Amino acid sequence: MRQTLYALLLLSVAPILAANPLAVSQPVESLKIVSEHPIDGMPAGNLSGFAWCGDALWAVSDRDDGRIYRLAGGEGAWQAEPELFSAPPAPESGLPWGIRARAWATGLVRGGTLDFEGVSCDAMGNRYLVSEAKAAVLMLPVAADPEWLRLPESLVRQARGSGMLLHSNALLEGVAIDPEGNRIWLAAERERRGLLVLHKKRSVWECTGGCVLISESGKSAGPEQLGSKPQPKDFSDLSYYAEKLFTLERQDHRICRRTLSNGEVERCWSFADEVLTEARRYPSAYGRVEALQIDERGAWLGVDNGGLIRADGEARPVVWRIAAPKGGWEAKK
Repeated sequence: MRQTLYALLLLSVAPILAANPLAVSQPVESLKIVSEHPIDGMPAGNLSGFAWCGDALWAVSDRDDGRIYRLAGGEGAWQAEPELFSAPPAPESGLPWGIRARAWATGLVRGGTLDFEGVSCDAMGNRYLVSEAKAAVLMLPVAADPEWLRLPESLVRQARGSGMLLHSNALLEGVAIDPEGNRIWLAAERERRGLLVLHKKRSVWECTGGCVLISESGKSAGPEQLGSKPQPKDFSDLSYYAEKLFTLERQDHRICRRTLSNGEVERCWSFADEVLTEARRYPSAYGRVEALQIDERGAWLGVDNGGLIRADGEARPVVWRIAAPKGGWEAKK
């Protein structure tokens, strides 16, 4: 009887496992930290996203509405050099009044009413900042005033229709743009998490064939170092590299490579063993890594410590340089 039940169970889950090979084979390769750089000069802290643009990393803080930071330095600590800007009033996004009101009130209390959570750059050096509070993207051109992208009205409607952007402080968390500046991807953080895509046609952004790539629910136990307490699956940043989309999955402490066309997972790599050593651990049951930048030689990871002090006494935001996995980011196995 027991053998019969086991056989029936295998038959019932076989289609799921076949459709999702990661359900059988979780990430086995651990990424290695090459260097660590505490960040000075971000008075509000909360390093929430960064991107390589030109010759440096440019970072945003969700507590600063009018500045972006160039991270400069060599070995050891880096200096955040602010560049000031003034954002025009954000356009209406279609978020309901209740969520907008809570975001506004939170911003007044803690700072950062625009709540910038991610940044990306195109090949011309234009920078794109995603605002969680406004569900909007602000462009900082190389030689012009900041302007909000004119995103389609259907973006938020389609996202909410797929179960995303329903909860305050669980809205847009990451942004990535291709080098030509013609495609942009947005990450919905959690409950439900998901990926959205937009295409630019003659300076107009459109949902070509629909805005939603994926929408996922469920919880993840996370690494043993944090107690394996189930938390909602999440995305905390995006990075575009070599015609692939890389997602930073904060609670699972991993980076996943996904297809551009449908967001399907191809492969994942874990960074839990390196960032959750006793010395680097924060007094939190949640992942703290919020910024991702992928390149040929490896990755940059950024920590939003949220004012928490690490076990070794480090109280500043931290950037890690990660070595590329064996065979590079494009390796199949």
